[in-house]
Amino acid sequence: MSTDGQTIRCRAAVAWEAGKPLVIEQVEVAPPQAMEVRVKILFTSLCHTDVYFWEAKGQTPVFPRIFGHEAGGVVESVGEGVTDLQPGDHVLPVFTGECKECRPCKSEESNLCELLRINTDRGVMLNDGKARFSIRGQPIYHFIGTSTFSEYTVVHVGCLAKINPAAPLDKVCVLSCGISTGLGATLNVAKPKKGSSVAVFGLGAVGLAAAEGARIAGASRIIGVDLNANRFEEAKKFGVTEFINPKDHSKPVQEVIAEMTGGGVDRSVECTGSINAMISAFECVHDGWGVAVLVGVPSRDDAFKTHPMNLLNERTLKGTFFGNYKPRTDIPSVVEKYMNKELEVEKFITHSVPFSEINKAFEYMLKGDGLRCIIRMEA
Repeated sequence: MSTDGQTIRCRAAVAWEAGKPLVIEQVEVAPPQAMEVRVKILFTSLCHTDVYFWEAKGQTPVFPRIFGHEAGGVVESVGEGVTDLQPGDHVLPVFTGECKECRPCKSEESNLCELLRINTDRGVMLNDGKARFSIRGQPIYHFIGTSTFSEYTVVHVGCLAKINPAAPLDKVCVLSCGISTGLGATLNVAKPKKGSSVAVFGLGAVGLAAAEGARIAGASRIIGVDLNANRFEEAKKFGVTEFINPKDHSKPVQEVIAEMTGGGVDRSVECTGSINAMISAFECVHDGWGVAVLVGVPSRDDAFKTHPMNLLNERTLKGTFFGNYKPRTDIPSVVEKYMNKELEVEKFITHSVPFSEINKAFEYMLKGDGLRCIIRMEA
């Protein structure tokens, strides 16, 4: 029986208030409107961004809400005007979009779509300013345009990457956020040359993906910097060759790195959001050609301070958003890297739980246990 044009009743994990365990509820999911797509989610994973906004410390709390944004699924139905997707297509929902019409989308130099750029405060669809989820008539708000902690979700067509149907969704779903962010920060922005040295600050999932990018690029030295010594052993699987724990040294870590490398690394990638790590990442690159890339998101009132001579000495400081990937244009090719065995994603996946136990994934993340937990919707 076709569900096209019908409201679908399904299970979703609803966050009713900040920091409280999610509740599996029966929700109603309205059909997609113009330029929208309804997707059956098969696998989703938990990213730190979900936890950050679920805790709602320091941002606008929007509740009740359905979180989730790293996922893989299959198109169930499409709204008016959607031409490049059809029912049955395999897709990865992405927290930022690509409308293909605005200046950034038409530029080869930017992926900051004016229409669909991430908006963490908006809990409704662009088309009509309303939510597509409800429980007994009460609207349940969306999260960054994806809301994948639901068996069905409605997403703007510009936030869906159509991928190879042969790709295993329980693996490649992690490519829709953190892994691509770290990988792209190195491959697309830092661009280390073969045989070069790279320092990676922060060895969580994004930092390890940045290290993986350095390994793929052929860097000969990949120095991991983290305050948690337990992460060092795991990081070897991602190509990290040396480790520094800033707590073990009496001088700034940038000075330690400069001594280890004869003046500084060729490239650095910062994946923590800590201002001190950002300064260290910039100040640890070599004069003349060093490039530092900032990935981590700082606190709202943070300010970055360094001496202008660091720039005049021909060091470069860059920022990146989602690894400079355009979601619809570029993410399918990242999936192909996995399919061609150039990129390993299995090593990022450390846990798996059925949808009914989604709160366990939050426990793992809060304890700092593992990297990515896959949530199986149909288990």
